[in-house]
Amino acid sequence: MKVLHLKPIAQSLLKFDEEHNRQDDEIRGDLSTVVNTENYLWLAFDKSVGVERLLKDGEDYCHHKHFSLTEYIDLPADTSEEIDIEGLAYAGHYLWVVGSHSLKRDKPDDNSKKLKKRTKLLSKVKNDPNRYTIARIPLVKKQNNGEFTLRKSTYHPDRNGEELKAAKLKSGKKSSELSKALKKDKHLKKFMKIPGKDNGFDIEGIAVINDRIFLGLRGPVLCGWAIIIEIAVKEKKGKLKLKKIGRKKQKYRKHFVDLKGMGIRELAVAKEDLLILAGPTLDCDGMMTLYRLNGGPEDQKESLIEHEQLDKLFDVTLSHKHKYGKEKAEGVTLLDDKKLIVVYDEPSENRQVGKSDVKVDIFEYK
Repeated sequence: MKVLHLKPIAQSLLKFDEEHNRQDDEIRGDLSTVVNTENYLWLAFDKSVGVERLLKDGEDYCHHKHFSLTEYIDLPADTSEEIDIEGLAYAGHYLWVVGSHSLKRDKPDDNSKKLKKRTKLLSKVKNDPNRYTIARIPLVKKQNNGEFTLRKSTYHPDRNGEELKAAKLKSGKKSSELSKALKKDKHLKKFMKIPGKDNGFDIEGIAVINDRIFLGLRGPVLCGWAIIIEIAVKEKKGKLKLKKIGRKKQKYRKHFVDLKGMGIRELAVAKEDLLILAGPTLDCDGMMTLYRLNGGPEDQKESLIEHEQLDKLFDVTLSHKHKYGKEKAEGVTLLDDKKLIVVYDEPSENRQVGKSDVKVDIFEYK
């Protein structure tokens, strides 16, 4: 495998409005995914029920606008419950959004000195209904000024009479149609009740190529093999339903990827190829590496993707150079045929500018 570049060729500044920051959290400190549409970046941070849009201005991105997803889709819980958005994709004039689908375990209370109280929190596992979100929302380009914006419904720009409508995969308080099906899967059923950061089920990335939807799993990792779930959907009565795919007409397919023990932290599309950002499954520091799978996973059947089938592009993060828990690469998207951008969760202090802005890296892509 040929490594192209280790160091970024440039940086861009993302300028977020201070008024959109939560009282206890900053957008710049929790970025989890990014996707590019011409001059606009769409981003999400994992403690929200919305997405953020920035417009390119020279080498930087500004003119921040927040879009609440509740204006376009119905959620099973109120806005106090996060979607835990871990993946964004743009395809077919839709912005695709996926929540982690994961359970979460409480952390020990650092403010308490009582051991029993602190360890009791570690025994509590929570289920956030909004995390079971897989949705698509029309993303249109205005003809008068080139602005990309979200719509609840609109007409297809190239197909007369065809309507584009916001829709979400059927979900409830404890599952989505997908997670319900996976609870019977021979590889995954035992992991559906385990919190994501315990090597349980945890979606962290979505990519859409034609009508094929790929969901990258941070966990579980099975004997060193990461997993990509492939699905397809159809719209019925304003909702998305899983469409049976492949030769056996199942509701999903699995593709196992040898990432040498790493899980998937992001997926992105480069024409017909699939980009895979690999990183630790558990909540620990480790190398983040970007790979390319030429042509994407095999069609019509499940697959085992050997490590040698992947092109290693570069190592994104050298964790030993940073304070523990910092500089976790979480989002990747192509800016054009020659460059891609990487955004980080828990950015180091030297990336932070002012009260709400943050520097991100630009890498060469070949």
